[in-house]
Amino acid sequence: MNAIRFDVFGRRILVVQTERGWSVYYAGADGKRRRAEDIIIPASVDEAGLERYLADLCHEWASEKHLEVRRLN
Repeated sequence: MNAIRFDVFGRRILVVQTERGWSVYYAGADGKRRRAEDIIIPASVDEAGLERYLADLCHEWASEKHLEVRRLN
């Protein structure tokens, strides 16, 4: 299982690669996670394109304080 952490405009997101494609979770500060039902990443998006895809999909989360999407690991 390949898990990638992102800061998406100030929100912590965990993207997990599975046999079926990508599963997305909101990551809590306490290590817990909950499924991000509102974020769907097609299996056709490769790992290199995840950051750009999340930026396009979640651009409405951007603010003056949080201007970008960045990979954390």
